[in-house]
Amino acid sequence: MDKLKAYLIGFLFLIIAIVAGIVYKWGFWMLVRIVLGLGFLSLTLMLGFFLALTLYAESWKYAGLLIIPTGISAYATYLTFTWQKLKIIGGIIVLFILGLAFGIWYISEPDLSLVDRFRSAENLEKAGKYKAAARKYEKKGNYLKAAQMYEKLGWMESAAWAYEKAEKYEKAAEIYEQLYEKEKDTYYLKEAHEYWKKAGNMERAAKALEKYAEEEPWFWEDVAKLYEELNNEEKAREAWEKALEYYKDEAQEESVFWEDVGNIAKKLGNEKLAKEAYQKFLEYCLKEVEEDPMWWKHVAEAYEYLDEKEKAEEARQKYEEYRKKIMKANEETSNFPEEEKESNN
Repeated sequence: MDKLKAYLIGFLFLIIAIVAGIVYKWGFWMLVRIVLGLGFLSLTLMLGFFLALTLYAESWKYAGLLIIPTGISAYATYLTFTWQKLKIIGGIIVLFILGLAFGIWYISEPDLSLVDRFRSAENLEKAGKYKAAARKYEKKGNYLKAAQMYEKLGWMESAAWAYEKAEKYEKAAEIYEQLYEKEKDTYYLKEAHEYWKKAGNMERAAKALEKYAEEEPWFWEDVAKLYEELNNEEKAREAWEKALEYYKDEAQEESVFWEDVGNIAKKLGNEKLAKEAYQKFLEYCLKEVEEDPMWWKHVAEAYEYLDEKEKAEEARQKYEEYRKKIMKANEETSNFPEEEKESNN
């Protein structure tokens, strides 16, 4: 048993002992009196704290709403500790329970007026109260109608969300494409791509991702793979060529990308460029391995690309030696003194 559980069990036994002691010494109603008194006192202090905050913020509306329950709670605290007018105490308890239930009910639909809460979604729609109708339709689980209400309001992202909940993914995708045309934010193209995929329309998904890659070029590789899945060799090759150009530019800044250049060049049948790229990737790996032996793994890969199998095997062995060394070091550091003591026993 850990210390936290022991503390919790000890605290629980302490509470039980205190409760039993109070009942034994003064009777059950004294326990009720103490519990109610402490409860009302805590509530009064909490309400008083929030009342002070609203007064400090000069929020007179909320201060007015808080002053009444704070006063009632303070009065109930007095009655409980003096143990008089028990019917009034009972009435205050019922009042606070009803107030709590009303508060939870009210918070559940914060955007609706008191009158609209009792009207049906259909009546609210007929009255042109699309926002309230949308909330009602959502609560009923009719997300398709909720989406239509959001469209009438011009709340297109909310409409897309509701169409997704209704599993109308193509409608959500269309909305995100419209939002892109309006806002020119590439985020919407990425979302459109995802929803076209969910809708099973891979052609439209590819087109959306292709448009996205025109502004975010590191996605050309994903576009190429998607067109390959669609068996569109021409579009896949175009995307691979654009991915190649992107990685060539990146490799000028960060040599690790020469591996990607080599892989794509090889895929496109440009063996000369592939070999040049793999050679540059090898040079980069050999520099990195001087600082971090973990790079022997990539050195081996680079030699494999260049069809130098013996050197690749040598590099792989060095990587395995390094890996075993690290694993052994980890095992040694994981053996804490207590564990060693137990193993000796």
